[in-house]
Amino acid sequence: MLKLRLLNLASVSIDLCDPHPSVRTNGLQAFSKENKMAAHKVAHATLTGPSVVKELIIGFGLGLSAGALWKMHHWNEQRKTRAFYDLLEKGVVSVVAEE
Repeated sequence: MLKLRLLNLASVSIDLCDPHPSVRTNGLQAFSKENKMAAHKVAHATLTGPSVVKELIIGFGLGLSAGALWKMHHWNEQRKTRAFYDLLEKGVVSVVAEE
């Protein structure tokens, strides 16, 4: 049995008498002809169903944001209209085409 230390991170032991050596690193088996990669053993995030409370909070926040933007747009249009009618009353602008 030959023990190697690679970069002081993990010990690797290799049996030189074994015709099909399997390399073990910290208890996990690495890829060899006999042992396939253990991809199916990797922990993945589990998918869960929708969270009603989370969806309500997100919907409420998006609704308030969209409503605030829409309201600001209308306030801006109202300000422009009011400014136009003020200028029209003062006689600065006219809606009648000059001849």
